Amino acid sequence: MSIRIFGKNPALEILRTDKKIFNAYIMENTNQDIVKQLKQSNINIKSMSKHEFKKQFLGNHQGIVLEVEDYKLINLSDFLSDLDLKTNPLVLMLDGITDPHNFGAIIRSAEAAGVAGIVIPKNRSVKITGTVAKVSSGAIEHVKIVEVTNLRNSLETFKQKGFWVVGTDLKAEKSYHDIDVSTPLVLVIGSEGKGISKIVKDNVDYNVKIDMVGKINSLNASVSAGILIFEILRKKL
Repeated sequence: MSIRIFGKNPALEILRTDKKIFNAYIMENTNQDIVKQLKQSNINIKSMSKHEFKKQFLGNHQGIVLEVEDYKLINLSDFLSDLDLKTNPLVLMLDGITDPHNFGAIIRSAEAAGVAGIVIPKNRSVKITGTVAKVSSGAIEHVKIVEVTNLRNSLETFKQKGFWVVGTDLKAEKSYHDIDVSTPLVLVIGSEGKGISKIVKDNVDYNVKIDMVGKINSLNASVSAGILIFEILRKKL
């Protein structure tokens, strides 16, 4: 299986990894720096006119599309076996996130803040797509994505390993400033419309809210995730 990745930054990040590239599609007279690297790696390059390229590839492609091997998702047991719990790692769990733009933005923030991995459910969840990779601006090449069958059971597994689980809820009594970073953490981010599902919310250790003073009392899921992730990083530092 393969996936098409759009854009210059994602392409540059892929070239820094050992990810297999099947084909490269380049708009004529663009991205010559990347073309040089592709030729050095003996990648099959198809040069296309501007008209032909825009006809075949829609969106913000920046004149380059790479066809690469599909992203490998990690199972939970392998992910946990590689973690150093003494560093009190932070793991994100996404519950009900279906927008690829949100997912890509969350991946980008997670990589920047040193998040150990992102857990997504197998069903009723966004998958890794070209849009996700593009929005992540290459960060997806450096973040472990863990796919699980059941979020509640996965939370129990994390707890058995010594993790504390923090949920997000507009009605929570605790502020996000009160998150305890002295243990390994799982931070659960819910969907914009419904938030965290009840079955997951019933299995967190405590919930926190982001303090707001404006008239609009909700934030985009990726914005909320970014605020929480970097508050945890700030407290750790």
